[in-house]
Amino acid sequence: MEAIFAIGSNGSGQLGIGHEEDVSVPKPVQFHPKPPNSRITAIAAGGNHTLILCESGDLYWSGDPSTGACGINSVSNASAFQPVRLVRDGHEDQIGSPVLIAATWEASFVVSKDSTGRRTSIFSFGMGMRGELGSGELILRTPSATKLPNFPPPGCEIVDLAACMGHVVTVLDNGDAYGWGNCRKSQVGEPAGVVYEPRRIDGIGFGVTRAVCTKEATCFFGEPGSGKMQALGSDKWGIISKSPSVAPSWTDIAAGWGAVYILKEDGVLQAWGRDDHGQLPPPNLPRIKQIAIGSEHVVALSLDGDVLSWGWGEHGNCGPRVENNNVKGRWNVIASSKFIPADSQITRIGAGCATSWICIGREPLDHNPPRSTQSG
Repeated sequence: MEAIFAIGSNGSGQLGIGHEEDVSVPKPVQFHPKPPNSRITAIAAGGNHTLILCESGDLYWSGDPSTGACGINSVSNASAFQPVRLVRDGHEDQIGSPVLIAATWEASFVVSKDSTGRRTSIFSFGMGMRGELGSGELILRTPSATKLPNFPPPGCEIVDLAACMGHVVTVLDNGDAYGWGNCRKSQVGEPAGVVYEPRRIDGIGFGVTRAVCTKEATCFFGEPGSGKMQALGSDKWGIISKSPSVAPSWTDIAAGWGAVYILKEDGVLQAWGRDDHGQLPPPNLPRIKQIAIGSEHVVALSLDGDVLSWGWGEHGNCGPRVENNNVKGRWNVIASSKFIPADSQITRIGAGCATSWICIGREPLDHNPPRSTQSG
């Protein structure tokens, strides 16, 4: 059993804390009608909605459902998390068990595993005027989970899923990457433009295992120790020109709207890109074991058990102490293992569009740290 706490932007109730006011001190997330009974594995955030995925495959939403990005709903807004209805009653067996989630600004994506445990289906729901839903030119809005047709190719399994404001990228077990959405900056390679269905991304030059998305670029990585990486898209904020020619050995990678982050095996956080609000790692940062990258801020769990945050913090998502709405050149401690019950520990962190999340549980941490979350 886990408890989850949230801070930050909450104008649509996307924190799920029972009201719609921004907060800068962690508040407990509420679930209706009852909290999940398995640990949280992923948090995905769009512009005004949040999804929480549990190990059991249970999926919850909070925030503004008007775009359809929260599934089929009878309420106009929710300030507490409740189960996502992906399909009409009686059709639940069409979905399988969700294992990966992601969000663009107004849409959500779920990868599910089939009866054999293979990740062979991806569904989209919400709104996408520029191909974000990935289901062809005619589907611009749907509150029910719509399976992307003829994808992945036969015999392939989806191993990674990433999204930013307007585009989505998947990685398959054969090392291929596919993308779709508003890709007018060549985020999924050439030709640039709006891509309405999954398109294989050519020219990467190696087998991809992970991908991360900024607003105008995508970074692809090979195996963690291979040194392989490739960035495609716009060079705004130096995403292309400042990227390392050889990727360091990493335990996790992530991206915000304008920066890319690599958590190295030694716990050092390396990053490049936009830094006008202090988004890049501040000096003298302690060793890190988990990262979660929001739209323009970072949440990091240190080896010592402190949850650190820095970057653009106008909505309280970096804690209460800010200068000109930023936490720049330093960090705030927004939670700490020192101040929770002795039999508990911080198991996961999350970050969204000016939102930050802390999960506290009694289960031991996995030997391998969980993957970072990413905002829409």
